[in-house]
Amino acid sequence: MTTPVARRGVVPNSIRVIATAVERIAIEAKELLDDGFRLALVAAHDDLEEIRVVYAFTKGPPDERVELVVRLDPERPSLPSLAAVSFTASRFEREMRDLFGVELVDHPQPRRLVLHQHWPQGWYPMRAGAGAAPPMVENAGSYPFIPVEGPGVYEIPVGPVHAGLIEPGHFRFFVVGETILRMKARLWFVHKGIERLMEGKSVDEGMRIAERISGDTAVGHGLAFMMAVEEALGVEVTSGDRRTRAALLEMERLYNHVADLGALCNDVAFSIAHAHAMTTRERLLRLNEEVTGHRLLRGGIVLGGTNVRRLPARAELDSVGREVADLVAMVRSNALVIDRFAGTAVLAHEDAVDMDTLGVVARASGRTIDARVAHPFTPMPEGFTVAAREDGDVLARFDVRVDEVGTSLDCLRAWIGAEPTADPREARYDDVTPVAGPVPTRRSGLGIVEAWRGALVHRVELDGDELLTRVKVVDPSFFNWPALPISLADTIIPDFPLANKSFNLSYAGNDL
Repeated sequence: MTTPVARRGVVPNSIRVIATAVERIAIEAKELLDDGFRLALVAAHDDLEEIRVVYAFTKGPPDERVELVVRLDPERPSLPSLAAVSFTASRFEREMRDLFGVELVDHPQPRRLVLHQHWPQGWYPMRAGAGAAPPMVENAGSYPFIPVEGPGVYEIPVGPVHAGLIEPGHFRFFVVGETILRMKARLWFVHKGIERLMEGKSVDEGMRIAERISGDTAVGHGLAFMMAVEEALGVEVTSGDRRTRAALLEMERLYNHVADLGALCNDVAFSIAHAHAMTTRERLLRLNEEVTGHRLLRGGIVLGGTNVRRLPARAELDSVGREVADLVAMVRSNALVIDRFAGTAVLAHEDAVDMDTLGVVARASGRTIDARVAHPFTPMPEGFTVAAREDGDVLARFDVRVDEVGTSLDCLRAWIGAEPTADPREARYDDVTPVAGPVPTRRSGLGIVEAWRGALVHRVELDGDELLTRVKVVDPSFFNWPALPISLADTIIPDFPLANKSFNLSYAGNDL
């Protein structure tokens, strides 16, 4: 049985929108950054008569959101670069230049970011009327890596094709002996055009795409997308459904962190710990299937609510907790494992802040940023604290994951209670009550959730027929990938797989 979705009607959303001029954008952006806001997203839009650029800034607690909107001439779109005040802005700008053809004045690194050198110059795939992709450029040459020279320096290329199931990414190491002097990561080998694919889709169709952006983050991407849609449409979600959504998010965090604990051990050849972790992960995946009908928890988030078969029982959570405690005790009793973890691939607190890192990567370096606190959509249980460490090494990232597993179990126990809860609720797009009165031609919303890798943001716009006209997606991996090379300075080559796994960033979430 379906339950109709309550709708408030079209009301102002929680975002403060400021229209600004091109010559004011750098000034106003700096004022927001100086006031403690972070740049969470930059979305360009081709509105035919103009190029509209939206800068979304967020801050919390309490939850605050500001959008700076600037309009450009579509024939000669140009903006002053914000790279001098925000490293994150510099990367959003390079992305915008590749996809929309917006020129950034005084950008310190105007090289392409998303489109590789084989893509023809002057073709901007997100512009209206861009059409099908033109033929690739033949003999485009090699990527211009910045060389490192000196006595004994040599290069090691790795990828983009890797062994096993890992997605493509190229890593270029400049090394003396075994010590890494510099590493450059080159991504976007599987850029899929997700944001273009969303255009013109219904909410249901968009949700199916959102859940598949990065397979291990189905709840995170799906929830951020749906929260943005609900804000745009003015759809109410009950407190019970918000708690259930939060529970699904913690279940996703749980199985991924457990898998990472084991994978880190596997990278230092402690295979018995890896086997224990994979056993627990498989148990959690089977539990996920009982909860939503899918091992990766797809289908649990729907417009205006949730659709779950049951929620875990306290006894199931306690059993998982005991298994993880045994695993952690096994790891911490092994001095060789701890020695490999400690002091490896250190990301200093200052670098974590300057590069605006998120999630486990940030919190392991003492940056206690967490959207569950800054942008909560349901109250966290009493006693909830953000797991953090100061050392910024592999061991710190391992320990933060251990603490977050415990926190996730505590949250689930508090939200679910002692007994299984059977509360199936299905709210489909067609069940939404029509809005009374005139319908705006364009509505927007911003969804922010603390996914298991960190804060994840979707911004959506819908037309009068409630079809998606623009969806901008920002996975935390977009923020964290540049920090990996920084952490590898003075790390030895044999520790790269361990360092990389301790970050465990998404290729698919980055290569949208």
